[in-house]
Amino acid sequence: MSRRRSAAKNSRPAGAPSAATLLFRRLAAGFYDLLLLAGLLMLVGFAVIVARQGEAVRPGTLWFQALLLAVTILFYAGFWSRGGQTLGMRSWRLQVVDERGLPPRFRVCLLRFVAALLSLAPFGLGLWWMLWDPQRRSWHDRLTHTRVVLLPKTRT
Repeated sequence: MSRRRSAAKNSRPAGAPSAATLLFRRLAAGFYDLLLLAGLLMLVGFAVIVARQGEAVRPGTLWFQALLLAVTILFYAGFWSRGGQTLGMRSWRLQVVDERGLPPRFRVCLLRFVAALLSLAPFGLGLWWMLWDPQRRSWHDRLTHTRVVLLPKTRT
C-alpha cells in the first residue's frame, strides 16, 4: 500500500515534462542567454572605451566590474520580471512564474539572481537538485517561491 502511495506522490501529471527534460531545457536556455549576455557585455565594454576616448580600462577596476555585474543583474531580473522569460527561455518555451502563476516581481527577481549564483556555485548542485525535487524546483526556485514551467507549443 505504501509503495502505491509513494508512486502516486512522485508521478508527474500527464503531459508534464520529466525533470531531466526540464533540466536540459533550462541548461540550453541558460547557454543561449550566456551567448546573448556576452554580446551585451562586449557592447558595454566598447561603449566604455568610446566614452574614455579609446583609453582601456585596467584589469580589476572595481567600477567597471560593478558596471558589468549591474548589467548582468538587470539582464536577468529585467527579463524575468517583464514576462517571466529571458530570450533563451523564450526559445525553449520556458517561463519563470511565482505561486500565482505570474511573472515574479522585480525585487523577487533580484533575490532569484543572487540565489541562482549560490545555487550554481557548488558544481551546480542547486540546479541539479530539481532532478530529485518532487516539484522539479531548484534551490533558487524554492528560496524565491518561483518555478520554471514549460509553455505549450503555439501555432504560428
